[in-house]
Amino acid sequence: MQIHLESPLLPDVVALIAELDAYQSALYPPESNHFLDVAALQAPEVLFLVARDAHGVVLGIGAVVLKQSYGEIKRMYVPPAHRGRGIARALLDRLEAEARAAELDGLKLETGVAQNEALRLYERAGFVRCAPFDGYVDDPLSVFMHKPLR
Repeated sequence: MQIHLESPLLPDVVALIAELDAYQSALYPPESNHFLDVAALQAPEVLFLVARDAHGVVLGIGAVVLKQSYGEIKRMYVPPAHRGRGIARALLDRLEAEARAAELDGLKLETGVAQNEALRLYERAGFVRCAPFDGYVDDPLSVFMHKPLR
């Protein structure tokens, strides 16, 4: 597996983002989904990572939005067929490394209460629950987490 910074506009990546949107839309109402669309993922402050196998097949995606003092994890997704192989953890570790290289104080994220695999991943990686941040509002379907990097 290789993980690289890539464009979110590549057709196989766009298809995976659409799969993620459909997955989350089935779990939560629109007001509880906080998608970054493909256009927003192209912003200069967004680092978008793609994990691929040796044949170039997309295994997963993840992004970090670089803010003034922290990074926000967005668009983490590994399709069910590829789960259980450490791909999400490798993506998360690389996003953390990118945030450290940018000298950020920490990472934050919002995920949903129904995404138990994601919650376990983040907890194992050292994230702890926190209050809503940066314009998010308290939502019983959301879980907010942070991890200090310094």
